Amino acid sequence: MAPAQTTTTKNALVFVPAPGIGHLVSVMEFAKRLLERDDSFSITMLLMSPPFAHDVTTYVEKLNASHPEFQFLGLPTVTPPPLEDVLACPEHFVSVFIADHKNHVKDMIVNHVLSNKSVKLAGLVLDLFCTAFVDVAKDLGVPSYIFFASGAAFLGSMLYLPDRFDKGGVTYKPTDPDSIIPSYINPVPSRVLPSLLFHDGGYSTFVSHARKFKEAKGIIVNTFAELESHAVNYLNGEAGVPHVYTVGPVVDHKGNSPVADGNQREEIMKWLDAQPEKSVVFLCFGSQGSFGVLQLKEIALGLEQSGQRFLWSIRRPPSQESLNPGEVNDFSELLPEGFLGRTKNVGFICGWAPQVEVLAHKATGAFVSHCGWNSILESTWYGVPVVTWPLYGEQQINAFQLVKDAGVAIEMKMDYRKDGGEVVKAGQVAKAVKDVIEGASDVKSKVKAMSETGRKALLEGGSSYVAFETLVGVLSGNKA
Repeated sequence: MAPAQTTTTKNALVFVPAPGIGHLVSVMEFAKRLLERDDSFSITMLLMSPPFAHDVTTYVEKLNASHPEFQFLGLPTVTPPPLEDVLACPEHFVSVFIADHKNHVKDMIVNHVLSNKSVKLAGLVLDLFCTAFVDVAKDLGVPSYIFFASGAAFLGSMLYLPDRFDKGGVTYKPTDPDSIIPSYINPVPSRVLPSLLFHDGGYSTFVSHARKFKEAKGIIVNTFAELESHAVNYLNGEAGVPHVYTVGPVVDHKGNSPVADGNQREEIMKWLDAQPEKSVVFLCFGSQGSFGVLQLKEIALGLEQSGQRFLWSIRRPPSQESLNPGEVNDFSELLPEGFLGRTKNVGFICGWAPQVEVLAHKATGAFVSHCGWNSILESTWYGVPVVTWPLYGEQQINAFQLVKDAGVAIEMKMDYRKDGGEVVKAGQVAKAVKDVIEGASDVKSKVKAMSETGRKALLEGGSSYVAFETLVGVLSGNKA
């Protein structure tokens, strides 16, 4: 008689990411690393259908085809809040939209995870916007963990909000005096705070999220302790804050883009190959980054005045037909007359750009960036200094942190806002671009050192390696 076969019960983790490309990319990369570290986990991704972001749908389709080790389950669609809500405060709109999936999330876990006898539900890993599902984890008797796709300093600023609110703190105003926020080294000018904190809906939404953070068992942050030592030390010493696991830099080095254009990529890389080392300024502003014609023309004139080589990714601004930036059919319609001809020997203009590959290229000497956290980590990894030009979300306070607290970036703007009506003039663009290529030796040396430190953090014995190892033990139930 053959011996009975035994099967090992896997620890099931259910990830619920927010339906935004920046959130999905980093949480997917984290999940892949988790399985590489310990393949005893079973990972299910519950995916929402975004109301506007079609690039997310394309990206999810690629994930389904390329990652059979994960179970991807689409949640039933819900009716999004009114369109005027997204225009008034996108963060509030997204939070309400996500919370409306609460019953669907619970039903999906019960019917598709708990029904599988070969796994044991070990916990929920939730995006920072998905705190409504902390209660789902409680109902199911399992812990929840917040996956925080931004930095530790911004996490600290969010956790500070409930205390401020409880002491009578109302919404901020851009003209308020500088604020002492414990997770930042320097006093924070109100003009660099996220726009959502200037609106009742956004402010109250983030106060609510921060309260729910404290009900989770742990917070996983895509950073490394050495990049944000002040913020990490503050969080680790703050009463009532769950354990913070700094597991970064979590970077998708393959640069899987939802809108990848193979022909365009080949042209870009061929052009870069022909440029001198560290001579090219790369301008790219994220999946939601775009400018109007007036600003585009000032950027163009500034680049021309600077005399520097450049690679510039330009997206068409949102329109009545689409709330998302799109591809440009004819760049000459958006740029000064004759600009393309005058700069053809020193510049390359494209729509989509393979950002990670460009930052990794030896010809890239600087990065004019919107200061999204994924972009910050990518540029840090490859040792490319950033010129700050934030647009939305928490990008203004990220820019402040890079320039003032960390000293690893050059300021173009720290308080620019996508919908603020400001036009940055050509002279300012020219000066920043020229300074970062021809000077900024102190910033460059700091970025180079931080790049080396970030890579070491992931090696055995490094700060993020140790934090990841501890997290794996907690998630698997081997550590408290």
